[in-house]
Amino acid sequence: MDRRAFGLGAVAMLGVSGCAGRSKFKSYNGPEVTSVVINKTDRRMYLLHHNQVLKEYRVDLGFAPSGHKQFRGDGRTPEGTYLIDRRNPNSSYHLSIGISYPNEVDMAFAEALGLEPGGDIFIHGEPNDSRQRRRARKRDWTAGCIAVKNDEIEEIYAMVRDGTVITLRP
Repeated sequence: MDRRAFGLGAVAMLGVSGCAGRSKFKSYNGPEVTSVVINKTDRRMYLLHHNQVLKEYRVDLGFAPSGHKQFRGDGRTPEGTYLIDRRNPNSSYHLSIGISYPNEVDMAFAEALGLEPGGDIFIHGEPNDSRQRRRARKRDWTAGCIAVKNDEIEEIYAMVRDGTVITLRP
């Protein structure tokens, strides 16, 4: 193989490897996110280092966002204080970070009504499935989760650690 052919082949290989796509896993080495606050009325999420806002995001909520989530299928997003308790790198919604809903009070309330409190509440990105992506184009499209854009959940996923307090305000 002559040098010209080798050079062209090497350039082609570099071009192909550059097209392989960027990783959805980002790194973060800034100040610790000590809490997450979601203001449901304003549709805003804040990542805080103590009292300093590090990042702010616009969010979508459950399809019936007013009020506290009370039972499975009500379309509401919880209100109150919980913890970030898990993460899903293989989410159907790009990436997702779990919220510790329901707590004991939530479970007792739903049980008193003879209902299930629901669960699987996450901060997540956009749907991976193209058919579901159409539904995500409207406001407050989730079943009770907090949704952001894919590039935003990549940042959040890198910045927020399990065990971080999250407060969801009306």
